[in-house]
Amino acid sequence: MRPSPLIGLAVCSSMIASCASSPRSFGAAPPQVMMPEEASRSCALHRLPENPRAADLEVGFAIRGAQIVECNAARRLAVETHDAEHRLEAKQAQARAQAARPWWMVWRRAP
Repeated sequence: MRPSPLIGLAVCSSMIASCASSPRSFGAAPPQVMMPEEASRSCALHRLPENPRAADLEVGFAIRGAQIVECNAARRLAVETHDAEHRLEAKQAQARAQAARPWWMVWRRAP
């Protein structure tokens, strides 16, 4: 018995089609932005001594206010770093989506 050439052609084309539809692997890790040390450090707050006087209260309020401002700046830095990392990840995902267009599309897609 001789196999039909049409069956062989169908088998070969199905194998080629399954390879062409498999997702591409770029192997690149997603971009990461290192968190600055200032953003990961815990905030210290001034405490009053055992028997505070009026001068201790005034100094304590000034020191504590400066520490809160510093803590807010560190938190803002952490949020900006986090947002920058997500923007880089979105940019890389968009580049991957554009690179994964079908082989028959020669022109570029509109963003």
